[in-house]
Amino acid sequence: MAEKIKLTPAVIVEGRYDKSKVSEIVDAFIIETNGFGIFKDKKRLSFIKELARERGIIILTDSDHAGFMIRNYISSGVPKENIINAYIPDIYGKEKRKSEPSKEGKLGVEGMSREVLLKALEAAGVAFKNSENPDPVTNYDLYELGLSGKPDASKKKKALLKALDLPEFLSTKSLLTYINSSMTKTEFIEKINGAE
Repeated sequence: MAEKIKLTPAVIVEGRYDKSKVSEIVDAFIIETNGFGIFKDKKRLSFIKELARERGIIILTDSDHAGFMIRNYISSGVPKENIINAYIPDIYGKEKRKSEPSKEGKLGVEGMSREVLLKALEAAGVAFKNSENPDPVTNYDLYELGLSGKPDASKKKKALLKALDLPEFLSTKSLLTYINSSMTKTEFIEKINGAE
């Protein structure tokens, strides 16, 4: 399996299949807009704005009309210098999981090959770092620190999410990705001790 590309900016995609595809290629914090759900989800939008301020965002939506509406909506609330717009090419066809092509007949992010996605990121000027986190925080660490699988774990996790300025809806898997792409294990343990 090819090595994942480590990215500092968060990657914004439309849906879970896009997220799954992009996560095979990059080691980054990836957040979904839930398609047009972003238009009503003020919490998610303000979280995306916060991510843009802290680390920058890469917007990687589909190349159809809907993808551009979502891209423009997010871009309108974020300073231009905090956004990298990555565009996938118009490739016609349908994703394997779908019985019919999309309304415009174009493949979305989930239907792109690794090469096409890497080319889109490169063309957007994304700087790639191929450094693996030598000592990542794991699910076992979260368990040991009382953040999962123990009494009071959800209370502790909630306090940590608040301390990290992360939304309460964040899954444990996304939390781990966020932690490992933004701090060392030592820094994380210091944060935990500060959040209690």
